Amino acid sequence: MESVVVLEPGQSDFCLLPEDHVLEQIGLEEVRMKICFFGSGAMGSAFGGLLTESGQDVLLIDRWKDHVDALNATGLILKEKSRSRVIRVKATTDIHGVGQADLMVLLVKSYHTGETMKQARSFIGKNTLVLSLQNGLGNEEKIAEILGKDRVLGGVTHSGSVLLGPGEVSFGRDRTCIGELDGKVTERVREIVRVFNQAGLETEASDNISAMIWSKLLVNVAVSALSAITRLPHGGMEQVEALKATAFEAVDEAVRVAAACSVKLSLQDPGEVWAKAMEGLSPGHKSSMLKDVEKGARTEIDVINGAVVSFGEKFSVPTPVNRTLVSCIKGIEFQQSII
Repeated sequence: MESVVVLEPGQSDFCLLPEDHVLEQIGLEEVRMKICFFGSGAMGSAFGGLLTESGQDVLLIDRWKDHVDALNATGLILKEKSRSRVIRVKATTDIHGVGQADLMVLLVKSYHTGETMKQARSFIGKNTLVLSLQNGLGNEEKIAEILGKDRVLGGVTHSGSVLLGPGEVSFGRDRTCIGELDGKVTERVREIVRVFNQAGLETEASDNISAMIWSKLLVNVAVSALSAITRLPHGGMEQVEALKATAFEAVDEAVRVAAACSVKLSLQDPGEVWAKAMEGLSPGHKSSMLKDVEKGARTEIDVINGAVVSFGEKFSVPTPVNRTLVSCIKGIEFQQSII
């Protein structure tokens, strides 16, 4: 039977990371920040809840009113493994009059990035930083066009989350990396790393965040479009050799495009990328793109396989497999728009 614990902000019963982890390198000085999460679905709610629990001043912002109402009325129900607890959080659908933040974390869909940044100007003070933990390529550049490159941080997280219903999230912790776009490991990055680690979110500073964003892209290139086209969860895809072969070809194209972009990847072998995509996930797990298609929602194909095609065109690298996957998803989106 699950145990349920109700925790107030600043009260945490979770220990920090092992002593030999990155915390040893960055220290445990107490830091308090005002943090706003834009796009507080599953991942944003989980991160925001844990940061609230550790004593940070966090506001969760999301368009889904039922979710926001549930968060404010009963708190975030956070499920980790066989254990659930309720964390009291602050959430809103209305961003007016909130005031300036130290850190804005973007988890909105990539196609909402520009619009979100324009709406969020009231949050942005002279020292406000914006951290993108979004899928795909190009989000940081969109933010930089509005704010300037010096205000933007890139990031990737390998944590997993599922929105079970309004105010209820299942969460699996894994590593998060953040970094400056120019590769420098600055004090402001170290400070955010400290804050995240104090909340039990295993976080490291990266001196090559662009490569890490590309590495995560490879995983999405391998499975996202194929799962959405076939409507198969991960377990089903594993059983169809033709799908794996197509995924390997798509990843190989992306690796060659990354090389043309002068991005040095540590993860390049398509078989290893496929294994990484399947690692730790249940056979019934569905990609975000498959969930979008099932809901009749717009996908993020343009910043995943579509980004591979765009950069391939720029550097004269052929990408026929990714181009085909993009066209199939575009066809599905069009079909759903006219039904």
